[in-house]
Amino acid sequence: MKSVRVSLGHNGETAPPILEKIATSPDINREVILGGQTTDGIETLTSFVDGDPDAYDSILDSLDTVLEYDITQTSDGFFLYLRRELEAEGLSLLGALSRETVVIVPPIEIRSDRTIRMTIVGHPSDLTGVIDELADGVSVDVLWASNRVTTAGPAVSGRQVEALQVARELGFYEIPRQNGIEAVADELGCAVSTASELLRRGEANAVEQVLESVQ
Repeated sequence: MKSVRVSLGHNGETAPPILEKIATSPDINREVILGGQTTDGIETLTSFVDGDPDAYDSILDSLDTVLEYDITQTSDGFFLYLRRELEAEGLSLLGALSRETVVIVPPIEIRSDRTIRMTIVGHPSDLTGVIDELADGVSVDVLWASNRVTTAGPAVSGRQVEALQVARELGFYEIPRQNGIEAVADELGCAVSTASELLRRGEANAVEQVLESVQ
């Protein structure tokens, strides 16, 4: 088996409606689909969104295909539970590229530049065939390939990136350290415990992404 991490690029004409609305919203950075299923034309998804929940609420309210959803806000984004009818062509983000011997492995990252990043696992020849069969107007960029079954590491959220940038600017990572976690929390306008959690998760996710890129 082989694993391939790909980035699928869409333009304004080929992008699914929800992807186009995310791309044109200044308040949504990206969405990471954590899992889901499709049954009888209904897709149920759970995801984490880096962005403004009110902005995403407006997006979902504007789509006739949305059956129900629930938003749970966190310090650096929100979790989303979503049930929706599939589009007329039956397109599912979880199943669009799946074949008998090919599977899409979450997380699936939906980005504000109209790209969708996902990991595909299967027989090498079948993976090539799936990529070759993409619709016209959809570009594909292979980010990495591995000769074993593996998945993408967790994405670094926008809030985590902000915390890491602030910490670096304040000299938190200098040797010797110039400022402590209290200064980082003060600059971010949050509790010390929140700043510490943002840095720890951001550091862990960043390291995972670096190690993933050299596999």
